[in-house]
Amino acid sequence: MGDTSGRSTELAAVVQWFEASARDLPWRTKPEPWAVLVSEVMLQQTPVSRVLPVFDAWMHRWPSPHGLAQESPGEAVRMWGRLGYPRRALRLHAAATKCVESFNGRVPSSLADLRSLPGVGEYTAAAVAAFAFGQRHAVLDTNVRRVHARWLDGTEHPATHSVTAAERARALELLPAAPREAARSSVSVMELGALVCTAHAPRCTECPLNDTCTWQLNGRPAWEGPPRRGQAWAGTDRQCRGRLMAVMRSTHEDVASSSLVAAWDDDEQRERALAGLIDDGLIVNVDGRYRLP
Repeated sequence: MGDTSGRSTELAAVVQWFEASARDLPWRTKPEPWAVLVSEVMLQQTPVSRVLPVFDAWMHRWPSPHGLAQESPGEAVRMWGRLGYPRRALRLHAAATKCVESFNGRVPSSLADLRSLPGVGEYTAAAVAAFAFGQRHAVLDTNVRRVHARWLDGTEHPATHSVTAAERARALELLPAAPREAARSSVSVMELGALVCTAHAPRCTECPLNDTCTWQLNGRPAWEGPPRRGQAWAGTDRQCRGRLMAVMRSTHEDVASSSLVAAWDDDEQRERALAGLIDDGLIVNVDGRYRLP
């Protein structure tokens, strides 16, 4: 792990870059805890451009956990639209219900309470605590990990798929002592990874860390770790599930099997995908017809 001593000036330069270059995103301009939680769940494995219209519609309809908790889980799935991984909609509904039942309708502020919300893991809890409540926590998403790997370790990508204890400790050590300054530093590094220090074709000459980045100073060595493959889509079970869910979202009526057959003609794959959606709680079988939960 790269040395973090004397890095405060470099990190301050990233914050200065952020102040001048950051995107104007609604969950930043008005970082209300519910909005931050919704955005963090929606942004999991989904780009900002796809999230923005769904986020705006969601917050207009359900500006607080209380509003969502009063709806059926199926309405959350319907509102989720085509963001993908729709179980996240069920988790947000369950989290809203927990907020109402246990936290007076508010998103809690402590890490332990945030972790008690359904579907909220270590990263999401840290992100909400930092970005909504201005706390000092290591917030390590894919973008932050990539910046740290290049800047401090001299590798194009992080060494492991999952966050390690050493990474987490280093990220916390890098942060300023003052909680709100630490939160600002976290979001600044995250934005740098999203806009400049990207996975492909990074714009190193525009980076405030360019002169001190170990990867850059070493000549940007090629990645020597395991191949990093993108996820296939066409013809996969994921695509099949998406087609079936599109049929379910298109109506408030129960759906006949024939409508699902029309959506995907491979019987074996369709039945496998349908069974998975039922197991995940995204579709309910009612006497041979189907509906959202």
